[in-house]
Amino acid sequence: MSKIFVDACFGKETPYTPVWMMRQAGRYLPEYMEVRAKAGNFLNLCHDPEKACEVTLQPVDILGVDAAILFSDILVVPNEMGMALDFVKGEGPIFASPVKNREDLDALVGGEEAADKLTYVYETIRLIKEKLAEDKALIGFTGAPWTLATYMIEGQGTKTYNICKKMMYSQPELLHSILRKVTDVVKLYMEKQIEAGIDVVQIFDSWAAAIEPAKYDEFSWSYMVEIAEYLKDKYPHIPVIMFPKGIPAFLDKIYGNFDVFGVDWGTPMALAKEKLGSRYVLQGNMEPCRLYSQEATKECIVSLVETMKDGRHIFNLGHGILPDIPVENAKFFVSQAQELSRRQ
Repeated sequence: MSKIFVDACFGKETPYTPVWMMRQAGRYLPEYMEVRAKAGNFLNLCHDPEKACEVTLQPVDILGVDAAILFSDILVVPNEMGMALDFVKGEGPIFASPVKNREDLDALVGGEEAADKLTYVYETIRLIKEKLAEDKALIGFTGAPWTLATYMIEGQGTKTYNICKKMMYSQPELLHSILRKVTDVVKLYMEKQIEAGIDVVQIFDSWAAAIEPAKYDEFSWSYMVEIAEYLKDKYPHIPVIMFPKGIPAFLDKIYGNFDVFGVDWGTPMALAKEKLGSRYVLQGNMEPCRLYSQEATKECIVSLVETMKDGRHIFNLGHGILPDIPVENAKFFVSQAQELSRRQ
């Protein structure tokens, strides 16, 4: 694995700060679109280890990043628990039969049975490791239980989360049961990713900001910490990255045994450094839309280098790269981040 990347995760001295891109090859690479067209649809691509391996390696080969991120989707977990999943153009992922009650939850498979069904992910990892350069790290990932549960309960993406939050306040026991079942699958899923060859684990809580601060630990963070601590106990050499999006108001409540905290673009990096920099390596923070302008990109890189000059930081975006970003601008971000960080 990439010693530079993993040493950075553990806060050790490195020649320069590693760079990788939040999100896989994505729609911004024409090469990805060619492979996607051959696969027929997004889910087919996730299920095809050869093609998933190919698009995982594309950003490494084209952009020169220091780590590859596994091509997959967070929703393969509830899909293999028994929820029929479809990706609808213009609407995104759809679960036709969301979880509404205890009977719906009991009908889903859990634990080892569900984790064992994700064989195509583990095969993809093995293929990637055969082809990935030894100085590059491979990052595996999962959605946080809360983020997965929002899709499972709402049936699709949502702006209000009202169905989930109605359950949170009126049927908290049911929501905890859903989160428990998902957590138990995710722990085994990530363990199997590690056994297949993953070098670094990242847990995304994309919809963290949907929960009020007083409830966040109970319904999300505590489950993420449980997953992280399960993995760190069994695989202490594997760095764990936690990325809860949109929670700058309660950074001082962050705790747990993990290595890297992902900072979204809406959180001031100086604030994250003040609250968390002594305990965790910080990652990310650049507003993805800055990639529309090379000048704006360099301005942010310079600012991050200055803010984190006496701290520990991994360059990355503060959320996913957008589909119409010019590829040349993505390359510029990587090369500039590597060059400027080497000067420090």
